[in-house]
Amino acid sequence: MTSTSTFHQHLVEKLRVLIREGGFTAGSQFLTEREIAERFDTSRPTANKALSSLVSAGLLEVRRGAGTFVREGVLDYDLERLVSFTDKAKAAGKKPSTELIEYRRIHATEAPPNVAETLRTKGTMELIYMERIRLADRTPVIYERRHVVSSLCPEMHRSDAKHSLYSCWTEKCGLSITGADEIIHAVNASEAEASRLRIPVGAACFKIIATGHIDNETPLWHEETLYRADVYEFRNRIHGIAGNHAALGKIRA
Repeated sequence: MTSTSTFHQHLVEKLRVLIREGGFTAGSQFLTEREIAERFDTSRPTANKALSSLVSAGLLEVRRGAGTFVREGVLDYDLERLVSFTDKAKAAGKKPSTELIEYRRIHATEAPPNVAETLRTKGTMELIYMERIRLADRTPVIYERRHVVSSLCPEMHRSDAKHSLYSCWTEKCGLSITGADEIIHAVNASEAEASRLRIPVGAACFKIIATGHIDNETPLWHEETLYRADVYEFRNRIHGIAGNHAALGKIRA
């Protein structure tokens, strides 16, 4: 039997797909709680919870007295799951594209020591190094530098780097991406980074250093990625303090 939490996650994912592919453009009104309950054969409280999750994830927004709408303008970084930039840009009503600056194969010895150690490489092991600019409506919003263990995705080629890597790895290479470890810093863009993103030197950015895994433990990629702070928001829902309800119960008793 499917647990309540599992059903909730499945419903949220179905609604995510609906936002991306169901004709809901940025700024348009989304389904109501009642419409979701009827369409997906669930209760209104469950539908409400799913809507709240999508609001917290930044895909929807509530306009008091008007309803729930697909958010427009700001791009959101999902802190709960890996979501491709392509899907995020489309959900925000923007046209995604990629400018591939560099794509080459290198030996592990050519990578920075911390990268080689993180990817558990040896001197003769081959890595793919790439630099990419991700654009939304032709505006640069992400500058990415990434190393990938090429032996884990031999079907990957230069042309794949111009599109969603997640799609390439999961669909073309048949890999199961199980997550990533991330560290997020607030930084100011250097002269080189500012030039790539077409922003003033010293402009505020988010820098993410991440290592992605397959099969739970095997590192596939390491990246250092810069996100423009003027177009990106990092959003998450924080749950209540563990044991708080029990403490309140004791006080009231």
